[in-house]
Amino acid sequence: MEKSRSYIEEKRILRLIYAITLIAFLIIALYNKDWGAVLFGVFLIVLAWYSHFIINKFFPDGDKYLLVLSIFLSDIGLIMIYRIKPILAVKQLTWFSLGIGIFMLIVILLPDIESIAKFKYVYMAVALCLLVLTQFFGSDIGGSKNWIDLGFTSFQPSEFAKVFIILYLASVLCNYNTKKELVIPGIVIMVSLILLVMQKDLGTAIIFFGISVAMVYVGTSDARYVLMSMLLFFIGGIGSFFAFSHVRVRVNMWLNPWSDPNHYGYQIIQSLYAISSGGFLGTGLCLGHPNYIPAVSTDLIFSIICEELGLLGGFAIIITYFLLIYRGFRTAIYAEGAFSKLTSVGISTMIGAQVFVIIGGVIKLIPLTGITMPFISYGGSSMIINFISLGILQKISESYTA
Repeated sequence: MEKSRSYIEEKRILRLIYAITLIAFLIIALYNKDWGAVLFGVFLIVLAWYSHFIINKFFPDGDKYLLVLSIFLSDIGLIMIYRIKPILAVKQLTWFSLGIGIFMLIVILLPDIESIAKFKYVYMAVALCLLVLTQFFGSDIGGSKNWIDLGFTSFQPSEFAKVFIILYLASVLCNYNTKKELVIPGIVIMVSLILLVMQKDLGTAIIFFGISVAMVYVGTSDARYVLMSMLLFFIGGIGSFFAFSHVRVRVNMWLNPWSDPNHYGYQIIQSLYAISSGGFLGTGLCLGHPNYIPAVSTDLIFSIICEELGLLGGFAIIITYFLLIYRGFRTAIYAEGAFSKLTSVGISTMIGAQVFVIIGGVIKLIPLTGITMPFISYGGSSMIINFISLGILQKISESYTA
């Protein structure tokens, strides 16, 4: 009976998502006289329906709200990207389709999640190799040296390193007995943070730190490690401020972007203008000015969402993220096995930290760093790794029936 109610609720939410998607693409089609937008929206709806149908029919156990909520966020992202630049939306749809496919493959093929806990050195080696590889062969895009250019495409190794760090910490902490066992993980995290700061990937460094602190606390139940980590992070942050010019620039532009409004402060100023001009209800879809916002389809997509959909739309996005993160932590609470619990905590923290860092940056709550909004921003690496993470969460959620 409980499962039936849950299924009916999922279908009700999905119908609402389909309606929002169709109406949004109809507005874009009417405004731009681009009827291809309607076809795009219909294809998006069919893809979402099919993925939910397959998962629900063949894998009825597990938390389907994870997929439903991620579909809503992805649809919002595709609507805004199509409204900004249709060709980017077509590319993003490709990444979305690939992400959904990988999500289903993980659910179908991944064995019991506890069985992969034994590969801790593999996870550690892959995570560090990805970051070291970027240090030597990375390309500088948007001010950060965090891309690898393969010629036909490019990707962000740090996005994939996040998941391997989570799996590594989970595999170490699930058998935690003494504090000596935390020495090597501590060194691994410290090396990772130094590499990320050197690559000017400050946003990902903060996310790595957040993941580590949350997982160590859950794995050890000792608040002293959290306090010690915060102290070391504070000392490291001050040291980075004096040692690296790009850190000083980020902090100074956070404190006073008007000191250099046409260069370093340009992004945050344009973001604040966009959000304020939208007001509570927004200007309306297609009635904003995305051309005035730099990196509008990636780092600052939340600014155009607030401009055109208002603070109301922005709050709706934040609440959806909150629900997604809640389902992730709920999975951790009910999961069977320490490795599963810790992995769920790590993934949920990763999504939560990323949302906090980018939204906090665009509203000037914290220094702005160049990272994407999960499921919404344009970017293949981000979309793929988010669905990989979601697939792992979905697989873990199948281990319980609560």
